[in-house]
Amino acid sequence: MFRSPVTQQAKLAFDRDGYVVIREFLAEPEMAELQSHLERYIRDVVPTLPATAAFFQDPSRPETLKQMQHMDGDPFFREYTQHDKWVDLAATLLGEPAACASPEWFNKPPGTPHATPPHQDNSYFCLQPAQVVTLWLALDHVDEENGCLRYVRGSHRQGIRPHQASRVLGFSQAIHDFSDEEDAESIAVHLQPGDLVAHHGETIHRAEANRSTTRHRRAFAMVYKGASCRLDSEAYQRYQAALQGQHEALGIE
Repeated sequence: MFRSPVTQQAKLAFDRDGYVVIREFLAEPEMAELQSHLERYIRDVVPTLPATAAFFQDPSRPETLKQMQHMDGDPFFREYTQHDKWVDLAATLLGEPAACASPEWFNKPPGTPHATPPHQDNSYFCLQPAQVVTLWLALDHVDEENGCLRYVRGSHRQGIRPHQASRVLGFSQAIHDFSDEEDAESIAVHLQPGDLVAHHGETIHRAEANRSTTRHRRAFAMVYKGASCRLDSEAYQRYQAALQGQHEALGIE
């Protein structure tokens, strides 16, 4: 396992706060390679995908692509899940060997009106114990204007909160009793392209709408689960049934 002083300091912050920022996680050549393959995937692969794997703010406008899932069907991204830098960071933060579930891509196109609701990723993943981390790499400059992530510090130590249907495409569940006090205390994370924020699977986080008329808020993310965690099959089946119902209500097939 990779144990540089930087990642060991990051683990202390991650364990305490439930998230940690790694500045300049990818250097410019590494970013250029990743960006090139993302552009290829969007150009060549996305037109062939079902609506449940590529979500658009407006399906009639390709430039409003807002989320891509299940990208490990592509040879480059399937291999990229095993990239040493990503795997080592995930394993260090979790304190055990880790493997990637699937790469994802997120965007808030300019003027996107919908906020990302407060949620905990493990309400979707249904893993026990919750040895899971999301590594979220900024592809654009990210700040409060274009919808940066906001975290409730230390919330990963309080367990999963009750969630309900959100009707927000790509984020089907939301914490229904999220309070104004929690919102006021949430920490906005500003990132430059190449910076990464890692958050625990039970850290509460959300994001505002993109108020910019010109700037995207794109990110590439990979979820890594520790060797010790297992799927709670009953909880996952309940989530999948709820998800299917929401997709049908939104007209997604």
